[in-house]
Amino acid sequence: MDENALSKIIVDCCYKLHVNLGPGLLESVYEEVLSFELSRHKLSFERQKPIPVIYEDIKLDIGFRADLIVENKVIIEIKSVETLAPVHHKQLLTYLKLTNLKLGLLINFNVDLIKNGIKRIVNKL
Repeated sequence: MDENALSKIIVDCCYKLHVNLGPGLLESVYEEVLSFELSRHKLSFERQKPIPVIYEDIKLDIGFRADLIVENKVIIEIKSVETLAPVHHKQLLTYLKLTNLKLGLLINFNVDLIKNGIKRIVNKL
């Protein structure tokens, strides 16, 4: 399955859980429920996966932790904030570059309509 097909499933799962739970919960709650929904779709994913950063000749074992990586193709960065800051977009783009993945979804669940909280970030897609 390609990144775009995965993205559609992920967005549908986000819509479903947002309709049922609404905004205002902790990011960890949305991560847990989204993981449950992804598993119902038989998708493989990793939660809070440590990603190393290599700087010159130095390997830092944990540069960051990805909230979710789905099918080793899509990074999901979960937020529950009043407003996404420009740095959130740049942060996810950096994660994509470090992992050589092509698609990231920045999802802010603290919105009235989930479609307003989903941002697609691409890296050479």
